[in-house]
Amino acid sequence: MIHQQTLTIPTRSRGTIEITAELERIVSESGVRTGLCNVFVHHTSASLIVCENADPSVRQDLERFAARLVPDGDPLFQHTLEGSDDMPAHVRSILTQTALTIPVVDGSLALGTWQGTFLWEHRTSPHWRSVLVTVMGEA
Repeated sequence: MIHQQTLTIPTRSRGTIEITAELERIVSESGVRTGLCNVFVHHTSASLIVCENADPSVRQDLERFAARLVPDGDPLFQHTLEGSDDMPAHVRSILTQTALTIPVVDGSLALGTWQGTFLWEHRTSPHWRSVLVTVMGEA
């Protein structure tokens, strides 16, 4: 059994948006009890992460770390036509992930106690992000 659905997620600026509840809803609707949930973001300046969902300061620290690792406006970058945050957003996306695969057990995502799934927007301006969710397995 295979079930696919696309999420369209609005972002306000750089940062994370938890999508765990939406993924759980799609898994439930799919009827899959045992299998895999693959999540793919269709963009080169956003990514997907599994991260702690209990304390938001974890994700704030990740954002500060990314800013130190790949600063906006770095003179190293030639690709600046779309703004000083564009090339750093591409690098951040490449260093993280554009796809996740999460086991489905008993009809639910098999995430750990403090794990959540997040879309991580790497641009500083608002965007609409498309995330394809594919649930595969047995009913």
